[in-house]
Amino acid sequence: MNDMTDWADHTNRAKEWFETLRTQICNEFESIEREAGSDAAFAFTPWDRQEAGNDDPGGGVQGLMKGKVFEKVGVNVSTVRGKFSPEFAASINGASAENPGFTATGISLVAHMANPHVPAVHMNTRFLTTGKAWFGGGADLNPPIPYADDTAEFHAAFRAACAAHNPTYYEKFKKWADDYFYIPHRQCHRGVGGIFYDHLECEDADGTEGAFDRNFAFTQDVGKTFLDIYPKLVRRRMQADFTDADKLQQLEWRGRYAEFNLVYDRGTLFGLKTGGNIDAILMSLPPEAVWT
Repeated sequence: MNDMTDWADHTNRAKEWFETLRTQICNEFESIEREAGSDAAFAFTPWDRQEAGNDDPGGGVQGLMKGKVFEKVGVNVSTVRGKFSPEFAASINGASAENPGFTATGISLVAHMANPHVPAVHMNTRFLTTGKAWFGGGADLNPPIPYADDTAEFHAAFRAACAAHNPTYYEKFKKWADDYFYIPHRQCHRGVGGIFYDHLECEDADGTEGAFDRNFAFTQDVGKTFLDIYPKLVRRRMQADFTDADKLQQLEWRGRYAEFNLVYDRGTLFGLKTGGNIDAILMSLPPEAVWT
């Protein structure tokens, strides 16, 4: 099962789920805009990937909305296939200069909010095949003005999602998020964390495919949990009054967020190294930020 063509049906199953999740999330976010008296809606822009010598390199759809509650939110889905450059292949699980082929399908979401009391958020889940096949992803909360109850409820939701699949997952994946979403040159975390996981490999030792179903079910629950918990936090805070000082705090925090995504984020690097759509890759950047 280590030839990536063996995983085509699995890739299609994952792709269909990511597209379904995208629709559910966008509908919910638009509903929040309606509650705030806004008619903002997502604009969806398809894009095609280009790769020399590749007749089927794939592509994706960028979804973007700018509204009254969501100052800027991107929800992107892509499915791409091709070959890594030899030097980049060496950094990817299961790939090598001798075996640089890959497929990747996933959903990626970043929301920057108009009200500084509403936490920004990031979520992505993905399925990749190289010489191996695996799921990865997670979700993390990024409030400019943290609230202990928001943080606790966000973590509790993902703790429960993890516990339904493996009692070790939450502590392991929470630590992974804490370690990953850290800005070394600022000596601070990007936000208040969440979960992050990678390389949940989908071939069992005996060659069966049970691991795919288990890991796919967990990845689906990560998406469902995000869709359940995050809108609750948005609705809790979106009508809160805020001051000029609150807004400045948000803009300064956004500068830190941009620094992480441009300097350290592996998803940004993956997109750039594999010929992704530049606008979709950089949709994670905030619409406005300051450095003082």
